[in-house]
Amino acid sequence: MKNLIALLLFCQSAVLFAQDPMPSANDLLQSGPMLGYSDMREVMIWAQTNTPAKVQVRYWETNNASPVFETNIVQTTKENAYTAHLLANEVVPGKEYTYKLYINDNFAEFDYPLTFKSAPDWAYKTEPPAFSVAVGSCLYINDQPFDRKGSPYGGDYEILTAIYQKHPDMMLWLGDNTYFREADWSTRTGMNYRYTHTRSTTELQPLLASTHHYATWDDHDYGPNDHNRTFIHKNMSLEVFQNFWANPTYGFLDEACSVTKWSWADVDFYLLDDRWFRSANNLESGEQSYFGKKQIDWLIENLKASTANYKIIGAGGQLLNPAKVFENYANFEEERAYLLQRLSEEKIEGVLFLSGDRHHSELTEIPRTDSYPLRDLTVSPLTSGTHAGREEGNIYQVKNTLVNEKNFAIISFAGTWKERNMTITLYDKKGKKLWDKTYSLSDFK
Repeated sequence: MKNLIALLLFCQSAVLFAQDPMPSANDLLQSGPMLGYSDMREVMIWAQTNTPAKVQVRYWETNNASPVFETNIVQTTKENAYTAHLLANEVVPGKEYTYKLYINDNFAEFDYPLTFKSAPDWAYKTEPPAFSVAVGSCLYINDQPFDRKGSPYGGDYEILTAIYQKHPDMMLWLGDNTYFREADWSTRTGMNYRYTHTRSTTELQPLLASTHHYATWDDHDYGPNDHNRTFIHKNMSLEVFQNFWANPTYGFLDEACSVTKWSWADVDFYLLDDRWFRSANNLESGEQSYFGKKQIDWLIENLKASTANYKIIGAGGQLLNPAKVFENYANFEEERAYLLQRLSEEKIEGVLFLSGDRHHSELTEIPRTDSYPLRDLTVSPLTSGTHAGREEGNIYQVKNTLVNEKNFAIISFAGTWKERNMTITLYDKKGKKLWDKTYSLSDFK
């Protein structure tokens, strides 16, 4: 009789187990994996689960299946929105690696390849390698329960597939990379929800997994619309930003903010913070600040010390357009003049500004009598709404570069150290070329 009862209990357990199998790695994966920063000796990989789980990446040189290396194991938690930062620190420079994402010791399966690149070690050894960088801003993903009434503001998510199909080496996100709604920006719960909702977009996943991503923020992924340094929850917002991105650094000197810097081949990249130190728009008296003097001085000294051919400086808001409209830097006239003056005084070569925010794209070029023209490439939007053409008074807009539709840019670098060219190409949401321009080093001296 005892044997019969034991057998019945065993059969019942087997049936229950068959009806409720252990969730697969794909079942537990919320979004990602996403490639974060890449350096010569380490690469950061990010992933998000939908419940507490143990996450790890295993990787190997693409053309050499052994040995297999492992990242740290991260136990995801609700407090950090189940995000994991996984450090691949057994890479060597200039190699491509294939990787697998493991969740609770089971690997997730994807219908696109998972590879990453370590930064090249080329100086004094060979010519700088060719590479390309995608640029975009303003990623609005519709969410009907929280959206305002009327026509959906976001759409055309196929633009993310179009970027993926260009296979850039990295992507720069220039702010408004998600859009906090009124229900989001006052709590960590709301911020985590909004980031998770945007990051889980189906069309985004292949791009996340194959391209190294770097980000700064603008107002909509910082806090309320057009907000500034007084945002009461800005420390919490920065913590959430750090959980969902994988930049090499956050802040500068002793200042906490979204600022970061890195290098790839013969190019130095800087992403600035136009919110953390910013005073209220249209402030009638007192200190008026956009980046703040401390951030500008830090930038100038870095640029002065740089030996890179090109220095790419990205920020959320438009920098060189002289029209005092919306949130353009021109509204902060004194500080803007100080930045441009320092660039001229220090005779800094190779500078290209990048900006987002404006829901149109254009190239602004300011002539200077003592040096090369300063240029600001504005790239916006990815999936957010656009506006009809309008005359804003940008007298320095380069002819035939204005785009009033959803778009992205690819900036490519090629050639030898002494004859290094930079090509800027703008594409529409389907990946069709809208315009391009090629510059040589002499155009930045």
